[in-house]
Amino acid sequence: MADELANATLYFGYGSNLWKHQMQQRCPTSRYLGIARLNGYRWIVNKRGYANIVEITDEKGASPEAYKDEVWGLVYSLEEDDEDNLDMNEGVPVAYTKEFLEIDFWPTKHGKAPDMERKAQQVDMLVYINRKMTAPDKPKKEYIYRMNMGIKDALKEGMPTAYVDKVMRPFIPDLEDGSVAKMAEKQALVFEDER
Repeated sequence: MADELANATLYFGYGSNLWKHQMQQRCPTSRYLGIARLNGYRWIVNKRGYANIVEITDEKGASPEAYKDEVWGLVYSLEEDDEDNLDMNEGVPVAYTKEFLEIDFWPTKHGKAPDMERKAQQVDMLVYINRKMTAPDKPKKEYIYRMNMGIKDALKEGMPTAYVDKVMRPFIPDLEDGSVAKMAEKQALVFEDER
């Protein structure tokens, strides 16, 4: 597997790209590789109505509450065309910029959920982030649908349920609104700057 990934970029998806179907639509040659945790950041929905991560910059900002100062996500390999597609879908550089951050990584083995009891690997991964829109806000209706699809996939892969409940659920209600499914599928494939 190491040879196959030699030219690939490792990508950390923490928002609607938790939804494996969406990732396959956006990045057809991407491969799911495992689960990961980014420390020193908080997960929010920003004023655009989409997920973002916010760096905790001082000790006063850090929270003793479990999961508040870490972001969990899924890891995918991206070929160059996949990354170009994802840049377009993520609205680079309007909605997000790209950074490489060190992330704790637990790879999947033979299609099974990663063994979270093992020590994580520290790996630099591509992350899409908006360092300007850091205030929490409300999600778009179609985004709630996409996030719930992604949360289902992430939980199956071993994302901690307590993380979803404490960090994501205050923004993303656990509901399925089939009336927005078609709109959500369309939005998953085409970036629109709705500001």
